[in-house]
Amino acid sequence: MENAVNQHSKFQKLFIFLGFLFLTNAIVAEIIGTKIFSLEDSLGIPPANILLGGETFNFNLTAGVMLWPVVFILTDIINEYYGRKGVKTLSYLAAGMLVYSFLMILAAMNLEGADFWIKSKQGLGIPKMDTAFNAILGQGLFIIIGSLIAFLIGQMVDAFVFMQVKKKTGNKMIWLRATGSTLISQFIDSYVVLFIAFYWGADWSAVTVLKIGTINYIYKLGVAILLTPLLYILHNGIDRYLGKDLSENMMKTAMEKR
Repeated sequence: MENAVNQHSKFQKLFIFLGFLFLTNAIVAEIIGTKIFSLEDSLGIPPANILLGGETFNFNLTAGVMLWPVVFILTDIINEYYGRKGVKTLSYLAAGMLVYSFLMILAAMNLEGADFWIKSKQGLGIPKMDTAFNAILGQGLFIIIGSLIAFLIGQMVDAFVFMQVKKKTGNKMIWLRATGSTLISQFIDSYVVLFIAFYWGADWSAVTVLKIGTINYIYKLGVAILLTPLLYILHNGIDRYLGKDLSENMMKTAMEKR
């Protein structure tokens, strides 16, 4: 009886830990996504100058791409131990928290700033802090909608593909089901948000959206492959925490959950 209680406690604690880690990364990725950065300049390397459709493109990316590969790795880990049902629960919860976060940010943007605060950074070349605050945190409706739809579709596709590959490989070849599911889900995520936010929402051409989506996808795929060792580290750490019996039982149960 004591052993069963201990196992249930570990089951719950692990889900809470992974859930909070998942939610934190998803929400922060959305908030910092307003910044566009140059990957080449950040790394101190020459521009990539990738030729697509007769135009040259470099890795100018949203800062959110730093965290989205981590989100998809966490999705795979959660899928491994809690099944698609666990992924769906956290994905819907994350979507709700993202909507809540955006509403609170919108409310904060509409508050009247204190006079001393508005002028507090003039010495740094920022005339009005409230204008800077709203410009950084404010996002268009289509970007919000696009991000949420892309997030949910990507999560559901990732969970489905991951489980289909696992049915074929069992508990072996973690890298294959993780990389395979991420490869497909990131492909969808990279284009859905851009088409909704900029093709429909900002009148960008389909060609431009496809080009930028391709640059984003190349980056995300490369990072996902580089992070594969992290997946094994997390997997092994969780197995040690849970113990062999509980770990195997959870993975077996996860296969049966829908």
